[in-house]
Amino acid sequence: MTYVITEACVDTKDRSCVDVCPADCISGDVGDRMLFIDPEVCIDCGACISSCPVDAIFAEEDLPDEWELYLELNRLHFENALAVRERLDVLVSAR
Repeated sequence: MTYVITEACVDTKDRSCVDVCPADCISGDVGDRMLFIDPEVCIDCGACISSCPVDAIFAEEDLPDEWELYLELNRLHFENALAVRERLDVLVSAR
């Protein structure tokens, strides 16, 4: 299991979750529209959930169906951040 950062983080990028993460698995570069959790590094502690002011973080098994795409985006970010930036731009423009 891992935790997933979802749509509420887009264009918010509050870094409170980064500050409390003991595994240092949450990141987001200047060019990113949101933060991401690396599922390979996440230790499933859940510390990030209560620190998120916009309720953007969910345990993978609690992820709402409409945000299932964000599980893939979080994983993909650590392989190809540019592709994720492009996909997020499309998603945001479609809102």
